Amino acid sequence: SAVLTEEGVDKAERLLGVGNLYEPSNMELLHCVEQALKAHTLYRLDHQYVVQDGEVIIVDDFTGRLMKGRRWSDGLHQAVEAKEGVKIERENQTLATITLQNYFRLYEKLSGMTGTAETEAAEFHSTYKLDVIVIPTHMPMVRKDNPDMIYRTLPEKWDAVVEEIKERYEHGQPVLVGTVSVENSELIARRLQRVSVPHNVLNAKYHEREAEIVAQAGRKGAITIATNMAGRGTDILLGGNPDFMAREFLKEQEIDPDDATDDQWREVFARAKRIVESEHKEVVSLGGLHILGTERHESRRIDNQLRGRAGRQGDPGSSRFFLSLEDDLMRIFAGDKVKALMQRLGMEKGVAIESKMVSKRIAAAQKSVEGRNFETRKHLLEYDDVMNKQRETIYGLRRQLMEEPDQREYLVGETGVARDLFADLTKQYLDPNLSPDEWDVENYKVQIHTVYALDCDAEGIDFQNLTSQEIEETIWEKLKAKYSEKEKQIGDEAMRTYERIIMLNIIDAQWKDHLLALDHLKQGIGLVGYGQKDPLVEYKKES
Repeated sequence: SAVLTEEGVDKAERLLGVGNLYEPSNMELLHCVEQALKAHTLYRLDHQYVVQDGEVIIVDDFTGRLMKGRRWSDGLHQAVEAKEGVKIERENQTLATITLQNYFRLYEKLSGMTGTAETEAAEFHSTYKLDVIVIPTHMPMVRKDNPDMIYRTLPEKWDAVVEEIKERYEHGQPVLVGTVSVENSELIARRLQRVSVPHNVLNAKYHEREAEIVAQAGRKGAITIATNMAGRGTDILLGGNPDFMAREFLKEQEIDPDDATDDQWREVFARAKRIVESEHKEVVSLGGLHILGTERHESRRIDNQLRGRAGRQGDPGSSRFFLSLEDDLMRIFAGDKVKALMQRLGMEKGVAIESKMVSKRIAAAQKSVEGRNFETRKHLLEYDDVMNKQRETIYGLRRQLMEEPDQREYLVGETGVARDLFADLTKQYLDPNLSPDEWDVENYKVQIHTVYALDCDAEGIDFQNLTSQEIEETIWEKLKAKYSEKEKQIGDEAMRTYERIIMLNIIDAQWKDHLLALDHLKQGIGLVGYGQKDPLVEYKKES
């Protein structure tokens, strides 16, 4: 997070022309300042977001894909829009919300398949009661995972990365370079351009060509730079993919691949297959696909997904990560210990250290980050479990309204919701525990006229000589008669439709407001901890 220093508070107060930024009347202003501070310090262009067509689009941390339609909440997205000088859109209001954990729990049966679940086995078990079973590979895995190369500074690391790519390119070995941000992928691309190494860039800005670029990333001499290649879903075949190559041949002949005749397809496919088979042998002899990671991700799973692009189906391959002490993960979580270790090992400028001890320290840093992230998810789930009970009730009611066409009894029957609400209204103004002299009759009449369009004086309701219960029953009978009259006018079927539509609209509007209130409650509930109270217990009570 980002917070104002005392100097920052003084400067903000001076710029905004307020005496005390922390006065209750300035809380909204303080919130805007804090969100602007976050936007300028924690959210970086081409890292957490990109700007396309005058719009700020979030980039998924794990996949590197654009999350179109998704917006940060609490004014943060607007702060980023202001920072980038694009049109500031209005804040969205949440209409429905559910955590992924509770969404998956809705299924009676749950299972999945992935190549990287083992590192998250404990979380799968604690959250979903699912065991992780490791299935042996179809062919022996012969990929060589080399120890990390660690440099002192970022420029030293980038120099080494480019040198490694250039060397492998000159030998003809295909290389897949993994980066953690759009900015880093473009930095490497610029450096490769300077040394005349042809390459393809695959990041959130160029995702349209994704399948095509990945399919041919295994060709001889192919250099592919990708942000978080995680789960891109296309096998990288050594020598290339004959299907994609055949389609390219057809396009060169100005033939739409989807309109090609069988003979045309057979001819180009045979040609592509010959090229691929020849290149496959060459690439295998060169050591297969080489994975070059330019930074460790917070999650070991993402690193494993990048590594796992090479050495598939028994093919040869290799991987190596290039790191620097200035990388985010190293700086924040492993900096001091690794730095001390490096000094003991005698680190020189431009010279890498390849040490299993340092690699273990980095793995420990990743584990600690994963543990922290797991605790955060667990904490969020505990709060969502409270809302989940309410969600089940509200959605159950919505389902009942959708599936059962006749809701008359539920609405205006003797135990219906309208009857209950009317009873509560009467009790509020004509409390049976008070004497009639203390009743608020005039305001009660106003409420009846406003809510139910019924004039109590015109209807001759005797407030002087009737009890609270009798008044309630008298008016209720008149309201029912009025309701039946309206029903006759428009017909039973139309009335049932109106009932359902109105009730659904009211439920949705109230639920939307309730979600907003819960969101505000959740943000401030942590403060009760200062009063020696459990925030979760208090949240359960308040919600």
